[in-house]
Formats: sequence, structure tokens, C-alpha cells
Amino acid sequence: MDVRGKVIEIIAKQALLDVSKVALEARPEALGLDSLGMVEAIFAIEEAFDITVPFNANDPGQSGFDISTVGAIVAAVEGLVAQKAA
Repeated sequence: MDVRGKVIEIIAKQALLDVSKVALEARPEALGLDSLGMVEAIFAIEEAFDITVPFNANDPGQSGFDISTVGAIVAAVEGLVAQKAA
């Protein structure tokens, strides 16, 4: 499975939604993910890809990890995975 598919799968699981209901332009809160759900999703993403996400749950805007949309999360994870592979 590619990075995008796995990230969407993790977000869908945390939001208790079918994968088909998670669009790249969707905002996490629109999917029903509160801050705790996002933290759990970030932990699951870190575990799935063996990466460390620079995410500050107390101040997500200052973390350097864009969680504004599903697509932004996918892009950020792809970047971290590429850095790890380099």
C-alpha cells in the first residue's frame, strides 16, 4: 500500500469512517476527528511508517506538520518517509 492509501486508512479508522468517505481536501474536524483523535492518528502514522512526526498537540499551528487537510497530512508524511529513505 502506498503512503497516501495508508494515511487515509489510518485517518478513516480514527474517524470511524469508511475509507471512501475520506477525501484529500477534507479537514480532520469535518471528519469528526477532535484533538485526541488527531493525536491517536499521528501515533498510528508514526508506527506505520517508523517515522517521528514533529507534531505539537498543544500548538498544532507551530509544529511544522500541516494537519489542515487530509491531503496536507499525506504530503507531510510522504516528505518524512522520503527523508528517512535518503
